[in-house]
Amino acid sequence: MAQRLVKIIIYLLLAIIALLAALIAFYWAPDRSVTELKQWQLPNSEFIPIQGLQAHVLQSDKCDVYRSKASIDQAVSTGKSLPEAVVLLHGTSASLHTWQGWTKALSDEYCVVSMDLPGFGLTGPYTDETIKYNSANYAKFVVQVLDRLNLEQVTKVTLAGNSLGGKIAWRTAALYPDRIDKLVLVDAVGYPATPKHVPIGFKLAKYSALTPILSRVLPRDVVRKSVLSVYADDTKVDEALINRYYDLTLRQGNRQALNRRLQETDNNSDQAQIKQLDLPTLIIWGAQDDLIPVENAALFHRDIANSQLKIFDDLGHVPHEEDPVATVKVVKDFLK
Repeated sequence: MAQRLVKIIIYLLLAIIALLAALIAFYWAPDRSVTELKQWQLPNSEFIPIQGLQAHVLQSDKCDVYRSKASIDQAVSTGKSLPEAVVLLHGTSASLHTWQGWTKALSDEYCVVSMDLPGFGLTGPYTDETIKYNSANYAKFVVQVLDRLNLEQVTKVTLAGNSLGGKIAWRTAALYPDRIDKLVLVDAVGYPATPKHVPIGFKLAKYSALTPILSRVLPRDVVRKSVLSVYADDTKVDEALINRYYDLTLRQGNRQALNRRLQETDNNSDQAQIKQLDLPTLIIWGAQDDLIPVENAALFHRDIANSQLKIFDDLGHVPHEEDPVATVKVVKDFLK
C-alpha cells in the first residue's frame, strides 16, 4: 500500500513538472535586445548617454534651437524668443509612446520632450545596480536629461507625468524648484491608495521568488489584462497597443527592473513635500481609475495652493493615452 502511494505521488509530481515545462515552453519569452526592438524607435527619437545608460528620448522640432549653445546664443542675439519646454514622464511599465497624442498636439507651439525612464521602454535598467528605483533618483535622472538637452537654458519648463511619472514630476519640482515652472499631474502617485484593481503583471512582479520564471516567460494575456485594467473603454485597447506594451516589457532587463522598482518604491515620508509646492499645477484625473482612486485628485488639489483640477468622467488610469484629444485641450488652456 505504501509503495503504491509513493508511486502515485511520484506520478503526480512528474505530471506537475511536465505541465509546468509545457506552460514555460508555450509562454517562453526571453529578453530582447534594443536592436531586436528597433521598430519601437521613432523616426526622430534618439539615444543619449545618462548615468551610464543610453536613454531613449524624443524631441519635437521646436527643440532644435537647443541642440547647441551656439544656436541658443544666435537665437537670443537676433531677438528670437526661446520656445517653452514641456517634458512628459510616463508611468510604470509604459514608455514615451504613451504621450504621442499630446506630443503631436503640442509640438507646433512648444519644445516637447518625452523619454523612457530607467527600467522601462528602450532605455532599460540602471547599469549601476546600487542605484535604487525611487523617485529621488528618477528626479535626478530627469534633471540630467534636461541638462544634456541644454534645457537648463529654458526659463519655463512644464513637467507633466502620469502615475509614477506624476510622482517623479512633483518630486522633481520639490527637489529642484528652480528648474520647473509648471506641473501637470495625471492620475499621479502621491498619497496612500487602496486600488480597486491592480494589473496582474504588477501583482506577479512583486514576488522576488518568481523573478527567475517571470524573466523568461510572459503570457501575452497577462499584458492584455494589465492594459485593460488601466483603460475605462475596453474597445480602445487594440492589438497594436498590446504589441507595444508586450514588446517593450521584453526589453533586456526590464522585467527584473520592474521587480526591483516595486520592491524599492517610496514610503509616504515625502508626502509632506506636496504642500510645499508653489507653482501653477494642473491636476487631471480619470474618474474610472481603478488603480489610484479619483479621491486622491482632490487631495492634490487641496494641498497644492495654486492648482486647477479637471476630472474626466469616462476615462481610466491613463487618460492622456485613452483620450489624448480631450485631455490635451485642457493642457493647452492651462499652458496659455
